[in-house]
Amino acid sequence: MTAMTAPTGWSELSRYRQLLLSLTWRDLRVRYKQSVLGIAWAVLLPLSMMFVFTFVFTRAIDATAVLNIDMPYALFAYTGLVPWTFFSVSLGGCVNSLVSNRNLLTKVYFPREVFPLSSIGSALVDFMIAMSVLGALMVYFHWTGAWTCTIRLVWLMVPVVVAIQIMLTIGVGMLLAMGNLFYRDVRQIFGVSIQLMMFLSGVVVPVPNDGSMLAWVISLNPMVAIMAAYRDCLVFGRSPDPISLAYAATFAVVALIVGWVCFRRASFRFAEHV
Repeated sequence: MTAMTAPTGWSELSRYRQLLLSLTWRDLRVRYKQSVLGIAWAVLLPLSMMFVFTFVFTRAIDATAVLNIDMPYALFAYTGLVPWTFFSVSLGGCVNSLVSNRNLLTKVYFPREVFPLSSIGSALVDFMIAMSVLGALMVYFHWTGAWTCTIRLVWLMVPVVVAIQIMLTIGVGMLLAMGNLFYRDVRQIFGVSIQLMMFLSGVVVPVPNDGSMLAWVISLNPMVAIMAAYRDCLVFGRSPDPISLAYAATFAVVALIVGWVCFRRASFRFAEHV
């Protein structure tokens, strides 16, 4: 069976899992190659952004009262920045995943899905490392008395939220990878859009919740529900809003199916556009 007609299903992808792991490890090595701090940047990136936004909103403009956040702002920001960094870095890698692997794309057959999936896999490693620091922050603020930390069963919901985010990332990532291969403008549009989306996803500032049309439009972004679910589980110690989380999960499943099917159907044309 030729590379043009070979099926690319989950079963076939599982047979190439070693290739997927190798590409994921390669992406990690390339990302931190000739870096003095290496994998430590997985923690330093969200931490540095946390410090910047904490300074801006609590010192430079003293907007804590306006933001109406019932927790230390640094904890609010970090809890949002870690999953958001995972999301944005994953999609940034997916956008270029096909273009940057043009040599492999045109010479050897294997499931083309391994390229965007390896980008997401390497970002997932960073995410897991950065999330470990969240525990230290929670202990610190509990020790200083700025916030009370208690272990709750709802923390077991976090893997569910992570799974929803991964499904969403895979679906959107495949569409971006495919789109950028056919139209190089996608990379430029993505670079601008992802910065705007950060402020419309409740990452560093709460989204409007006043029942207005603007608040309703912003709530259509599934990342809003995902960000809220992380904070509900980890920081507030309560179950996420079931309707919002169900909406995010449904959106993620639809995005995964659409992205996967479109990617597979277009894969026979990839070699023509590299």
